[in-house]
Formats: sequence, C-alpha cells, structure tokens
Amino acid sequence: MTLPPHARGYDGFAGHIGRTTDDSTPAWTTAPTAAPGSPNIVVVLVDDMGFSDIGPFGSEIDTPNLDRLAASGVRLTNYHTTPLCSPSRAALLTGINPHRAGYGFVANADPGFPGLRLELAEDVLTLPEILRKGGYATYGVGKWHLVRDANLRPGAVRDSWPTQRGFDRYYGSLEGLNSFFHPNQLVSDNSVVDVEEYPENYYLTDDLTDKAVGYLEELRAHDQDKPFFLYFAHVAMHGPLQAKDEDIDKYRGKYAQGWDVMRERRFAAQLEQGLFPAGTEQAPRNSEPGFDVPEWDSLTPQEQRRYARYMEVYAAMVDSVDQSVGRVLDTVAELGELDNTIVVFTSDNGGTAEGGPEGTRSYFAQFARVGGPDWVGDVPHDEDLIGTAALGVHYPRGWGQASNTPFRFYKGQSFAGGIRVPFVLSWPAGLRKTQEDNGVRNQFTYVTDLAPTLLALAGIQPPGTRNGLPAKTFDGVDATALLLDATAESAHTEQYTEMTGNRGYYRDGWKLLAHRPETDVDAPRWQLFDVREDPTELRDVADRYPEKVRELARAWDDAAWANTVFPLATGNALAVRRPAEEKLSRPVRILAGTPTLERYRSSKLIAFRDFEIGVDLGGSGYAQGEGVLVAHGDVQGGYLLYIEDGHLVFGFNAYGRYLHVDAGPLPTGARRIEVSASVRPGLRWDFELRVDGAPAAKLPDQVQLVGMAPWTGISVGVDARGPVSWDLRRRRGPFRYTGELHAVTYTPGAVRVPGVAVAQIELEAEYAAD
Repeated sequence: MTLPPHARGYDGFAGHIGRTTDDSTPAWTTAPTAAPGSPNIVVVLVDDMGFSDIGPFGSEIDTPNLDRLAASGVRLTNYHTTPLCSPSRAALLTGINPHRAGYGFVANADPGFPGLRLELAEDVLTLPEILRKGGYATYGVGKWHLVRDANLRPGAVRDSWPTQRGFDRYYGSLEGLNSFFHPNQLVSDNSVVDVEEYPENYYLTDDLTDKAVGYLEELRAHDQDKPFFLYFAHVAMHGPLQAKDEDIDKYRGKYAQGWDVMRERRFAAQLEQGLFPAGTEQAPRNSEPGFDVPEWDSLTPQEQRRYARYMEVYAAMVDSVDQSVGRVLDTVAELGELDNTIVVFTSDNGGTAEGGPEGTRSYFAQFARVGGPDWVGDVPHDEDLIGTAALGVHYPRGWGQASNTPFRFYKGQSFAGGIRVPFVLSWPAGLRKTQEDNGVRNQFTYVTDLAPTLLALAGIQPPGTRNGLPAKTFDGVDATALLLDATAESAHTEQYTEMTGNRGYYRDGWKLLAHRPETDVDAPRWQLFDVREDPTELRDVADRYPEKVRELARAWDDAAWANTVFPLATGNALAVRRPAEEKLSRPVRILAGTPTLERYRSSKLIAFRDFEIGVDLGGSGYAQGEGVLVAHGDVQGGYLLYIEDGHLVFGFNAYGRYLHVDAGPLPTGARRIEVSASVRPGLRWDFELRVDGAPAAKLPDQVQLVGMAPWTGISVGVDARGPVSWDLRRRRGPFRYTGELHAVTYTPGAVRVPGVAVAQIELEAEYAAD
C-alpha cells in the first residue's frame, strides 16, 4: 500500500509497510562488520621511555617479549614523536599534527587559543572511532591525558573522555601520571572507581594488564569473529618511579658502574644490531647548564650508591612492562590469533630530566623551586625505601640521557633525545620478512603516520565527517611500503616540531633545531644538522649552509601557520586557566559518605591560599567515636585530622616528612572542630586547631603543598586510597570514623602567594606531569 502523507517514522525503512505484518515485509539494519580476516590491532604506548631502554634498541634490561616482537617484525630506528605526552597521544590517535589537533602543550592548562585548546575538537576523528565504524571492538587501557584536569570531576564536560572518543570500554587513569601502589583516581568506562583501600599486593601495571586481558577474553567468549583494537597506554615509565620488590631485586647491583659505562655498552649493542650506520658517534654527556650530567667517577661513593638505586627501580619497571606485554601476547596466542594481530610498541617521548641532577625522593616537592633556599626539594629517606610504595622518586638526569642513548637532551626538547624513541611493529601474517631482512628500518617516520598506516593495513577508509562536521584530514602518511621493503623511500619527507618554544624542522635529511630562547621566544638561534651523516646531531653546520637555514626556517614558519602553532606562548601564558575555573575555589560543604573528591578540584580549595576546614560532628557532639575526620593527600604530601584513643590529632606530610600535633583529649559533646591555615612567606603555612571556637593546638611554619600535591583528593570520614600517614595506615588501615559526622566545610581564603611564583610553580608541575 502507499503510505498516507501524514504517516511518520517510516523514513529510510527498506522493507514494505502494510496495515498488518501479514501484508508487510520486514527489514533490519546491520551493524558495521569488518572484512573477514581483518587483523586485530594492539598498540602499546609507554610513557617517558628513552630510545635505548629495551633489548631491541640496545638495552641490558631483560625484555624477552619485546625481543620476540622485534624478531618477528620490524624496528623503526628513525621514528619521531613529539617532545611531550599529551601532544604525542593526540597525534598518535588522530594522525593529525599536535597543534592542529589542539595539543600544543599538556592537557592541564587552558590559555584560550586554537592550538592550545587541550581537548579533542568535534571535527577530530580518532583511530578507535574510525575502527569502530569499520566493525572493530575497541578497548582503551591505561593513561589517557587528553582531557583537561578541570574536566576530570563529576558534572564537567566529558566530550574528550575515552568512551566518548571511540572506545567501547576504558579502564585507567585520566591523569598524566599516577602512583603505582595507590593511584589517586581510576576510571572505569565513564565513572570513577570508588576505592577506599587498594589490596595489599596491588600494582598498577598488573591491574591494567588484568583489565586488558579480561577485555579480550570477554570479547571472545561472546563473539568469535569481531576483530579488536586494544590501546594499552602504560602509566610507566613516568615518575614517580615505583616497582615491585621481586622486580627490583632482579637488578640489585647491576648499575654500580654508572651511566657512562651503561651508555657505552648500549651504544655498542646498537651498532652491533645495525641500528645506526658505521661511523655514527655517540653524543657526549650533556654539558649545557640545566641539562648537564657529571662524569660518574666524579661522584662520591654515597652518591653513586643512591643514584644506582634509582636506576635499579627504573629497570624493574621496564621489566614489568615487558611482562605485561608478554601476558597480552600470551592471551592473544591462546585465542589462536597472534599471527593475525598487529602489535605496535613505542614511547610517547624520550627519557626525562625531571629528576634533576641528583634525583629525588620527594617527587612533588621538586616542582616548587621558588620556595627559597630552605625549600625542601629532596627529603632524605632510608635508601631501601627507594622504589617502594612509601616514596615517590625519580632518577637523576644522567640516567635520563642514558635512556636516550646515543642522543643528546631529553623529553620536552626537539633534539633527538626528546623525540626519537623505540618503535617495534609485528604482524606475522601480514609482514613476512625474508631471511636477509633483519627488520631494521632507517627511514624517517613520524607519530602521525601510525593511524593512517594501521588503517591501511586493516583495509579501512576513514569517514569524511564526524557528528555532521567535515573531519580534519590526516597529516600523517601510510608507511606500509617501508614496513614491507627495507629499501623503500619514506613518504614523510618533512615535519615541523614545536613545544614550549623548542622548535625544529626536518626536510629530506636536514634538521633545523633550536632550544627555547631565554628572552624572546620568537627569536630562535637555529642549529642545522645533516642527520643522514650525523644522526646524533653533533655537528652544527648552520654557518656552512646559511641558505639552507633560511629555507628551513621559512618552511617552519609556514608549517606553524598551517598547523595553528601561533601564537607562541610568552612568559607564563602556558599556566593560564580559563576564568570559569574560579568557581572551583568557592566554599564547599562535603557530606559524610561523599566519594573522594577529584585531585584538581580538591587542590583549588587550598593551593597558595589561606583556608579553613570546619568539621561538624552532629547535634549530640563528640561521643567516643574514633577515626579519620578528613584526609587530603597521601604519602607524597598531604594532611589529615583524626581522633584516636579520645585524642584529637592533626598530621601533616611535607612531601614525605611526616609530623603531627596532639591537641589532647576531645571533650565529650564537642560539636565543631576547625583547622585554619595561614600563608606565611617562603611558601609556608601556619596551622591552628580549635574546638568549639577555643584554641586547641598549633603547627606553625610548614611548607605549602603546591604543584601536583596533594595528589589524592579530599576524603571525609576516612583516609582513602594513598595514606597521608604511613604509620597510621599500618596500625589502623583507612581508619573510617565510627562516630557521628555530618559534614566537612572548606572555606578558601585569598591567594597570598605572588602571582608570578604561582604561575612558575604551576607551569613546571604541568610540564613535568605530562
């Protein structure tokens, strides 16, 4: 029959509509289905891992699972990424240059310009979105860091969260870093996991691996045919460095000879493996101020012993990542699908110098260098605690350069140490090597090439639109040809780089580079390198080829305009936040039983300012209950207020140095307890406790918790997740309050730290937390 003109709801129906089903023909829509035989795809992305940190790139660290991937696949020795994490992740997942994708910096600030929006725009397609439309199941596990920290809280916009960006399931940390024993916040799909206390043997890398394996097993139990995409973005190797005892024990004593010997051995292994042409020279130790590395033999025996401990932990973490890769590979093999699974392993940027010249046992304290000469930058601790749950540590930058062997400099810079990282790709069924092919590829490739290459291998074309908008096109190119043929030419012939004023331009074997100028950010002092002959960037030939410098400088400028790099950030512009965040600093009343507040929201109530905490014990007042009333932070910095054995106690953890004040017995019937913090010079606070308005105790002259501390957010009625007091946690656990507790009110006062100092601290913390 012909439908009447006023009929509605039948548009696009492919069957026939009658008055009854007897005279109608049904039709069904079909879900996207991948072509038969489509490969699974696993991308393993590691954080802050240098070029030489795995066996296939010269390392002495035990990485048998990555070794077998390299043996069956290819190694890209000339693969480049961006100098920082959020930009690299955006480029990897979109195939778009980082600024054009909106990530000219880390996903924390918000200066208010197109290249620094720091969240994915509506017209930016992601690899999981494209693959899901192509019939793939899509899973994300681990570090995300493509959403501004101001949007990590309930009620905030979630357009840039993983499940809104193409992943069927997600589990991990939206932050740029985390504790490996006491994560401050984990997210499952679109919700925060409300954890009070982590299990005794908890370790984040194992947890993430359990979830990844579980996703794959669950899929195959329900669907035997659907190919999957697993994006496993490890929180490792980002600081704070922490590892399991059994993994650390494996590397005890193996780094006593120091970073100079380690760099020589790694470089020799790289040459033996054919990763560099004969005649390549290793870069000398960095000597530039702020980047310099001392000769190992110039250190005292005490320094050598402690510094070696840091590297033992780092090696243990690399080993743990390799174990994780092995578990994923074994699972895919048990499913009978390893041959037809593309596996990629790489890093987001090079090894880091954020541990400074000496390393640190107080990870978050290092981000407040404006605190004056008496600022606590490294709280001394028993060396046996390095790498354990009790401390947050990072290795000295001498090990950072060793991680980046054979290159100069570190994460954050456009020199090879910051952007040239390991890359392994294996697909036994699709990339069959000849016996003569050792799998080494020396052609230039860039992080934006990964998405178009994987889509080409999977036989999927990206759609031209996203949510009705024309989608941004790829900047990367399909690198399939060089994966198949060691002699193929790279199709990626030029590429700009810019990060915090560090910039570079590559074209056909020439590389123009410049550190961020100390004064005028737009007045670079260019250096020029012929990286075909000088891959470690040792011989600046800018004076010999001034016309080439001018040519590439013009090309950089053109690329910058074409990729929304301008405006370049001057002064403290990268520390700017959007004005709407001011509401996060309003007074707030937190009811007992409220889940732990998110870290950034919590920090806005106390950072750089006076503040007051009011605890309401209820109408009948105190009546012999005990436990934690309020806690904010963890072992790396925080404070808590609790009642034990009838006594009111205020504890303060100054980046690992814990002390407390006992305010004495709490009177029966007491109804309100107050803690006030007053800013004093030198980034310090004075604390005072009051009970029903009467002074009870003082704790004066304590360092402020700034930058990324306190790391764990505010909990009411319990010390949830990471413990502020290690001793109290061992004695009483999370110590949930047993009495009547109505609410805790935070009343933030005025910011009383100079704005210039605030911006400097915030910028340094954001930069290192990427």
